Amino acid sequence: MHKFLVDENGATAIEYGLIAALIAVAIIASLTTLGQSVSDNFEAIAESIDNSAGGGSGASGGASGSGGFGSGGSGGSGSFGP
Repeated sequence: MHKFLVDENGATAIEYGLIAALIAVAIIASLTTLGQSVSDNFEAIAESIDNSAGGGSGASGGASGSGGFGSGGSGGSGSFGP
């Protein structure tokens, strides 16, 4: 009975399990945050490309969204570039 009370192998295994669970939760939380940030960046890049191409309904886009490279959108100069 004394050997059973002194044995800490089960407690050590539980501690390692809790540490692994904590690390897993931290990884999931950081990947979720990072994933949202990356997604937001890709959406901003796509919107920027769409606006620079003359498509869409932004300030440089045409009224119907059918403008392309060099079209200038509505009231544009027809040149491509900054």
